[in-house]
Amino acid sequence: MMSQSQGIHQLLQAEKRAKDKLEEAKKKTGTASGKGKRLKQAKEEAMVEIDQYRMQRDKEFRLIQSKIMGSQSNLSDEIEEQTLGKIQELNGHYNKHMESVMNQLLSVVCDMKPEIHVNYRATN
Repeated sequence: MMSQSQGIHQLLQAEKRAKDKLEEAKKKTGTASGKGKRLKQAKEEAMVEIDQYRMQRDKEFRLIQSKIMGSQSNLSDEIEEQTLGKIQELNGHYNKHMESVMNQLLSVVCDMKPEIHVNYRATN
């Protein structure tokens, strides 16, 4: 009987050790899933932080871009204004000098003085 009670006792101890190992494994698995949850939560927090940073940098970029583009539009307005001024100035010079230039041109074309060229030689 003793041997039977020892066998039962060993069996009970083996069951207890198996139960302990199962509980320990469950704790480790629970810890692993806890780590997984923490990693997942950290990843989500990081994504939110990245999105916020991206939006902030995008906002700063758009602000700088609008300043640059605004100054470029000011430059284009200034250039257009200078161009119109130059066109008006050229039109004024044209109107002022047109008559005298036309008179000079007509006098050169119409007032011909026939002369023999200096390089011309008579063959007679």
